Amino acid sequence: MPIYEYQCQSCGHAYEALQKINDAPLTECPVCNKPDLAKKISAAGFRLKGGGWYETDFKSGSKKNVAGDSASSTPSASSSSD
Repeated sequence: MPIYEYQCQSCGHAYEALQKINDAPLTECPVCNKPDLAKKISAAGFRLKGGGWYETDFKSGSKKNVAGDSASSTPSASSSSD
């Protein structure tokens, strides 16, 4: 379940709420009880970039780089630099 950030427009209280994607946005502030909550837009706590675990962690031998750089695609070039 995703974590959403909310901030009250009346009192300024900010907090995070764990909600299902299908849940309606929260509207009432837990501190001042006014219906002035606004959902904040924030970045995720992690980023998937680069080759990724799915590509490199479960491969072996010459299949380590599935995407294949031009420099590392030939086995003779990588073995001669060892």
